[in-house]
Amino acid sequence: MHDILTVTLNPALDLATSVSEVQPNIKLRCAPPVTDPGGGGINVARAIHQLDGQARCFVALGGDTGHALLHLLTKAGLTPVVHTAPSETRKCLAVIDLHSNNQFRFMLPSPDWEPDDIDAARAAIRAAAQPGSIIVLSGSGPSGGAPDLYARICQDFADTDARVILDTSGPILAHLAAGQVQPPMVLRMDQHEAEGLARRPLSSRDDSAAFAASLVRRGAGQMVIVARGADGSVLADGTQRLHVAAPKVEIRSKVGAGDSFVGGFTMALARDEDIAAALQHGSAAASAAVMTDGTQLCHKDDYLRLLDTCVVNPL
Repeated sequence: MHDILTVTLNPALDLATSVSEVQPNIKLRCAPPVTDPGGGGINVARAIHQLDGQARCFVALGGDTGHALLHLLTKAGLTPVVHTAPSETRKCLAVIDLHSNNQFRFMLPSPDWEPDDIDAARAAIRAAAQPGSIIVLSGSGPSGGAPDLYARICQDFADTDARVILDTSGPILAHLAAGQVQPPMVLRMDQHEAEGLARRPLSSRDDSAAFAASLVRRGAGQMVIVARGADGSVLADGTQRLHVAAPKVEIRSKVGAGDSFVGGFTMALARDEDIAAALQHGSAAASAAVMTDGTQLCHKDDYLRLLDTCVVNPL
């Protein structure tokens, strides 16, 4: 199995709880909180670990919250590669309204990074990678990072045999989508993000696949995946367009579904599975994740049971 190194430059200490009903201007009595390490790359590593795979997680940590998060990473059985962040690691809070079953997610501010902090992190990521590593850049970049940060990290591996998988949003995604000299192996986004980039609705699978193919031609990624929620995901790589089904399951929490997809997908590639099999594993992991409460991500038993229902077909 190839080495997997996930990268989280903007991690969080995630707290999940619930209240009987969210109402304004009163004290809301919450259920006992569940605390988890959070951030895209961390969640990808957690998902891989929960599916009995192996991944190292490069994570930037700072302050007392960073120490608490490191303890949770170690307790979860992960292998952290710690980089010192410039200040205190952020916290995030997810609250479920039991009356409406809606989830409210509150994201506190991130540490501010200076250019020297960014350069040091890039050098540390390059040093942490092993020959043939799959590098997973997932989640938001650090506060102070330019929109081209993840593109520059891709360039840092241009002279190596490492492969980069990217799942991000906002200005960083927009910059990548414009096309790069050194595109990542895989660029993944959800339906909302894809429609924002396309500036039009992508109503059908074919629409999403055609847009993904246009991004490949533009140099945004060697492969582009667009997640369509309950309608599964589509992938284009310049020679083929594929759709993977998402099984119908009871949705308890959507937190971490995308990260679980990336975890299952990456783990399959690390085991030298083909792209169709990787899509199948990603879809099963994502579907397993939405069946769990809070930030639990995917359970292996659910993932294995759903795997055969995640059918891949050409478009």
